Amino acid sequence: MTDTTTNFGTSFGILGLGKMGGNMARRLAQKGSSCAVFDQDATLTAALANEINGVATTSIADMMSKLAAPRVVWMMLPSGAITESTLTQLQALANKGDTIVDGANSNYKDSEQRAAQTEALGIHYMDAGVSGGVHGLANGYCLMVGGTDAALAHVKPYLEALAPSKDVGWLHAGPAGAGHFTKMIHNGIEYGMMAALAEGLSLLKGKKEFDIDLAATTELWRHGSVVRSWLLDLTAEVLKTDQTLESIRAHVPDSGEGRWTVNESIEQGVPTPVMTMALMSRFASQGSDDFASKLLAKMRHGFGGHAVTNTA
Repeated sequence: MTDTTTNFGTSFGILGLGKMGGNMARRLAQKGSSCAVFDQDATLTAALANEINGVATTSIADMMSKLAAPRVVWMMLPSGAITESTLTQLQALANKGDTIVDGANSNYKDSEQRAAQTEALGIHYMDAGVSGGVHGLANGYCLMVGGTDAALAHVKPYLEALAPSKDVGWLHAGPAGAGHFTKMIHNGIEYGMMAALAEGLSLLKGKKEFDIDLAATTELWRHGSVVRSWLLDLTAEVLKTDQTLESIRAHVPDSGEGRWTVNESIEQGVPTPVMTMALMSRFASQGSDDFASKLLAKMRHGFGGHAVTNTA
């Protein structure tokens, strides 16, 4: 590594070591931060701690006892019940001045409520929208955070290390809830961009008499075209090896943020036809076998490592 490292001390812990959490711990270690880590999989926890020369912990309480004050604990857990129950445990174990960060794709309204409860205890709270998927380790993460300036002061060094560079790739979006709200809209836009690419390529494929090379076309669009993007890059890589996708089941789950975005548009009375139809297309894919949905499934796998179902 050629990056200049910074010694933060062992005051930072990550709870949840899946595809995102584990790589975030690795990136912080590369930047000089000694992390404490915990996952329900004890073997995974021990292996990662050994890999990054971090601190393995056996429980949330054990992690809190091993971190130096003021502590920053970043949850990278599925949104919903597990995040809620973990937050409750952390609220009971944390001291005033500690900071809890929720890096799940939580609903921003839940984040607003959780922040109010946590800050009332004298504990800082930040909600963090994290984008970058499985490529964040190498490229850095795009981070959208919400919370008070006091909370930001504790978390800022870690944001700077996790981002692509110290001053690029992270944003204090506003008060609590703003981070997850910004990420929610980001994901709604993502739905629309993915759908447009997949539908357009389906039309190219459907014009049988032209026999258009989809791999060559997407590679062409990557250079100078106004539709060039990382999503296009991922699509081009998929089509280089397989232009039929016959082995892929056309099933594209939605992880929640698209629904919340559409609900928000209804609440605000702001028309969002592209994002709404993209969400509807995902619903439709779950009982279809079309080429566009197969491409969407492969794009999700490319940026987030989401599982792809193969046909029997």
